[in-house]
Amino acid sequence: MENSASDLPRADVGWSNQKMSCDVLIVGAGPTGLVLAIWLARLGVSIRIVEKNDGPGQTSRAMAVQARTLEYYRQLGFADEVIDAGIVMSHIRMWEARHEIASFDIHDFGEGLSPFPFVLTLPQDDHEKLLGKKLSEAGVTVEWRTELTEFVDHGDGVTVNLTKDGTQETLEVKYLCGCDGAHSRVRQGLKLEFSGGTYKQSFFVADVEATGNAANQDLNMCLQAKTFGLSFPIRSSGHNRLIGVVPDSLDDHDTLTFEDVRASIEDVLGIQVTKVDWFSSYRVHHRVAEKFAAGRVFIAGDAGHIHSPAGGQGMNTGIGDAVNLGWKVAAVLQGRGNEALLSTYEPERIAFARALVATTDRAFRAIIDPGFGGEMMRTLLIPHLGPFALGFSGVRKAAFKLISQVRVNYHESALSRGELGDIQAGDRLPFIKEIDNFGGLSTLDWQVHVCGVASQPLMDLCRSRRLPRRDFANNDEARAAGFTDRAAYLVRPDGYAAFISATQSAPDLAQFLDEFGIVAK
Repeated sequence: MENSASDLPRADVGWSNQKMSCDVLIVGAGPTGLVLAIWLARLGVSIRIVEKNDGPGQTSRAMAVQARTLEYYRQLGFADEVIDAGIVMSHIRMWEARHEIASFDIHDFGEGLSPFPFVLTLPQDDHEKLLGKKLSEAGVTVEWRTELTEFVDHGDGVTVNLTKDGTQETLEVKYLCGCDGAHSRVRQGLKLEFSGGTYKQSFFVADVEATGNAANQDLNMCLQAKTFGLSFPIRSSGHNRLIGVVPDSLDDHDTLTFEDVRASIEDVLGIQVTKVDWFSSYRVHHRVAEKFAAGRVFIAGDAGHIHSPAGGQGMNTGIGDAVNLGWKVAAVLQGRGNEALLSTYEPERIAFARALVATTDRAFRAIIDPGFGGEMMRTLLIPHLGPFALGFSGVRKAAFKLISQVRVNYHESALSRGELGDIQAGDRLPFIKEIDNFGGLSTLDWQVHVCGVASQPLMDLCRSRRLPRRDFANNDEARAAGFTDRAAYLVRPDGYAAFISATQSAPDLAQFLDEFGIVAK
């Protein structure tokens, strides 16, 4: 893919015989691209979303939907539909030599920290279909069998070439967003490095119907000195996702099938597989692109970062990218924010991606290590010390914060200013269950939250700037969540605290708003 203006025609060419322009072109209709499209469409941005495949995915792939993602879906109004379509994990069960050695309840291990204190499983194909339905309801349809071939950023817009069924279209867009996966054409067009590596060990994944102790509605971890296996439910009772290690003796097989690994995984998990719906073998990669933005072109999701499946973080991280990028692009396009606002997308999300890759890499290596250290992890630390530690509420809450992504923060962002008590600008707004302070975030807009009573100058500023304001009592629940009496918190459209003032300083807040050109809807 070239990146030179001379290589692209600016004439009107297309299957509709005219140039079809829009504000934003999204390439890729996986969860990241779909959520970005939904967010932008809800904000009234003119978009198109194209996908080279001929329809939604047909395999389950990513399964875990974390609490932070469900919080975003609640803002969009369909979290309950996603939950109803999936399965809430209730227990983690650990097995050794076909005997259950530990079990602990996780159905509400984040109670009080989020409206969704659990982990949900939902097959990615079902997930994508639901998101596609929501996008269609917003008036946008995915353009299947449509592939990006070339693009040029001219500074004031991007010229893009698309092909569909052999026919070419050239269009002008204001922003191009690549949500097109690990082999992203957009990332390649920007000539960005995608540094990282690949783990030596091969793994397999299978969706099956099975019977046996570990073929249940819980997350089952079956650990042995030299290997391990995972089993958890998908779709309905009797359908399970299996994940295991490809035996070294089979690692060089070019056409691995489930029958090749059946004996080993049935032995590890203590199950009998009666039907195989899907099987695939793979190697795990860990990579982060050198940049997530270049001029008017952005990348998100697997186009920018891929990592081990430890903790079920990948898809959720891409959705977080989409939300972060979506509200900022919309604000700039609609004159409700300046370029300084949009320039915070890359530093906020790339910092988290790098930290996540490093964290999951350490955890994954420790688990798959074939040496003595890995054996100790699989046979002692995880099955015996893990359940003991998770018996303490503090450990459970810390584990939930880590896995659910509610602890993701943007402390170092230019868009984060102020710190008071336990809350620092860049933190996700703490949840207060008793008053449900997340309820008002469905506006997808800036707002001010005040612990206690708002001062007259702050009330006047919010009124003049059309900033919604929510006052809540300085009570035990608010203090337990970390809020401080008489403090004001400017909350971003994605639910993060951007500006904190202990004195409700209207002049300081006004200066912050003006610096980024922030205007409420």
